[in-house]
Amino acid sequence: MKYLLLKIFSLLISVVLLAQKKPVTENVIIVTLDGMRWHEVFKGVDPALINDSIYTRDKEDVKNNYWAETVEERRKKLFPFLWSAVESKGSLYGNRKYNNKVDNANPYWFSYPGYNEIFTGYPDTAMNTNDKIPNPNENVLEFINKQKGFTGKVAAFSTWDVFPYILNTKRSGIYVNADVDSLHFNTPELKLINDMQFLTTRPIGVRPDVFTYFAAREYLKSYKPRVLYIAFDETDDFAHAGLYDQYLKSAHAEDAMIADLWKIAQSLDQYKDKTTLIVTCDHGRGDKVKANWQHHGGKIEDAHEIWMAIISPDIKPGGEQKENIQLYQKQFAATIAALLGFKFTANHPVAQPVEPIISNLR
Repeated sequence: MKYLLLKIFSLLISVVLLAQKKPVTENVIIVTLDGMRWHEVFKGVDPALINDSIYTRDKEDVKNNYWAETVEERRKKLFPFLWSAVESKGSLYGNRKYNNKVDNANPYWFSYPGYNEIFTGYPDTAMNTNDKIPNPNENVLEFINKQKGFTGKVAAFSTWDVFPYILNTKRSGIYVNADVDSLHFNTPELKLINDMQFLTTRPIGVRPDVFTYFAAREYLKSYKPRVLYIAFDETDDFAHAGLYDQYLKSAHAEDAMIADLWKIAQSLDQYKDKTTLIVTCDHGRGDKVKANWQHHGGKIEDAHEIWMAIISPDIKPGGEQKENIQLYQKQFAATIAALLGFKFTANHPVAQPVEPIISNLR
């Protein structure tokens, strides 16, 4: 009981200190990799899966590109940005080898409930669907969009076409470009991307992640949003298809896109040394039963296991986190707001921010 009271007191002190201290962060970039397992993030490629011809069609190609003898080398080959820039300048949470746990708080462990939890801070048990239903829960992006200096400066780009409903664009008023939504902008770069996305093949049923990325990148360069969210999708689609080699290639490509975006952000005066980057996922996948790496949902016992990475000018670098701790996805929304100096409130309960992050301010 004394320990619990001490933790609560510590969290309250951290929130007060954050409110008193003006954050350096003026912009936030959030990126999600749909259904990306923590196992590959922290351990690199899975030898059992790359040696299984059911899941890996070209084992030698995967080994040449991503294999190494140690997990530290393997994970850096797969995610070079996460295990260079983020490891040295930020923090990574979710390596369960050290009992450093990040989990869904919602009981469903699939996409809509996970994204709802990320952005509303509320693991609403009523949100048990992937259908195109307008989300009744207010989200942190629309909350920030209402704050002075942020109105019209919040945008989201997604591969999956359900995001306009998850973020409830009709109510929230934030700009969300999803799947093949037309890019109605005057810049020649965005006009070209718009033409390309309508002419490309759609191997996963929606536009390839690279088009989502380039649309978001050019929007950032031209319109300078203060909060930008990018939702990638290919990792989940290739995993469901049982294509482990393609799942790895998409993960590696998305890491490269994040690296490219961070490099561009750091080259622009508005963003340089004033931007927080958060990378995470909506849900996990199975691993205890190897065949369940393809799957997730409430019937897959370990599909609630997720992860998070962060770089922020307000937070002391911590690298790979090895503290025995339990964090939840529902804490992300309040954390995003807190790093901009706001206390997120909504039409529903909101979980407290991630205490190790806000207590580790510079």
